[in-house]
Amino acid sequence: MSKASKDTPLQAEFRAHAREWLQNNHPGRPPVQLPQGALELSDPDALEWLQGWQKSAYDAGLIGCDYSTDVGGGGREDCQRIANEEMLAAKTPYLPNIIGLGMGAPTVYFHARDSVKQELLPRLFSGEDIWCQGFSEPGAGSDLANQQTFARRDGDNWVINGHKVWTTLAHFASWMILLCRTDKEDKYNGLSYFVVPIKSKLGDGVTVRPLIKMTGETGFNEVLFDDLVIPDEYRLDEVGAGWKVAMTTLSHERGAGPMVTPNAGGMSMREDSSVSTYSTQSLISMAKTQMRNGKPASDDPLIRDEIVKLHIRRQAFLQNMRRSRVSALTDHPNRIPLQNKLVSSELNQDLPQLAYQIQGHASTLSVADDKAPDGGVWPVAYMNSFGVTIAAGTNEVQRNILGERVLGLPKTK
Repeated sequence: MSKASKDTPLQAEFRAHAREWLQNNHPGRPPVQLPQGALELSDPDALEWLQGWQKSAYDAGLIGCDYSTDVGGGGREDCQRIANEEMLAAKTPYLPNIIGLGMGAPTVYFHARDSVKQELLPRLFSGEDIWCQGFSEPGAGSDLANQQTFARRDGDNWVINGHKVWTTLAHFASWMILLCRTDKEDKYNGLSYFVVPIKSKLGDGVTVRPLIKMTGETGFNEVLFDDLVIPDEYRLDEVGAGWKVAMTTLSHERGAGPMVTPNAGGMSMREDSSVSTYSTQSLISMAKTQMRNGKPASDDPLIRDEIVKLHIRRQAFLQNMRRSRVSALTDHPNRIPLQNKLVSSELNQDLPQLAYQIQGHASTLSVADDKAPDGGVWPVAYMNSFGVTIAAGTNEVQRNILGERVLGLPKTK
């Protein structure tokens, strides 16, 4: 049964609109080279082109579909999923405001004051304002509640001091979702949550410093706050409710929240590579052309076996995604959404790792080397994959969450 056959009449009408609009308004290939994903964006020209794409998709009603109209959404029901399916089928580029759409928007929607929602969400959906996430700190490790960035109340304002790290897209961001401490005596109830205008405060309480990754890219940053003053209206929920608000953010980052993230993936469409998506089919094509000991790598039974294993895992992942939409087949509402982050991040790490084996010595060639297989994208994908297995809580933390909250196992000690 096709996806469209399960649509309600209103959803079917929306799907037809999305499909027709994408056929007539696909942005085509970019005029500049794009990185493999939005998290690696560092070129302002690439960002500008992607922002134009996001703005046009938003104006067409394909972004923020399920949010209420009073905050700039489409006021529809379960239509973002449909828009995503049609954008994926049309092989559109990814959306640049990935943190804003996936984490900032639902957190603001469920916890901010109405005036703040109306101020911030339309420009977030359109991509005109890029967002970043201020959670990680240099000394906190995987203990999210061990926040030391401190916000001090000063009348109707807050004064923020502290240091955030691994802050993706902060170099482009206008706004940050920020978790920090407001009470030093209570670990969990001493946390509060804010939205912070960082671009307009650069040099006036905010410093953004790029962090160079092992790929040579600069998607990560560190952000320092030095007596940054923000109004109390940008506090989300109550003082001391930061942990609760952070759980809204993390549940959506892990794919288990009620609001669907618009087009989280998309295609990189690099001009220098035939690989527009990383799949077992791409590995098969590469194995047929890469030589090992005078024969194609595809002749190696061990390589063939590993490709088949990855293909089985990929198909199991896709079928679980289908199963998650059938309530009678889900024994726990969060089992599949929570495991998806774990499974997909490890699968997307193991795919380029196998590409390393297929390419052999050629895998050491840089993306700048004309002789690098597939434009050198596979080694870069492998190095970038480690960030995803750490983000939203490490995969070790994710396994604990699944064990304790889904399987009901006792907490680890």
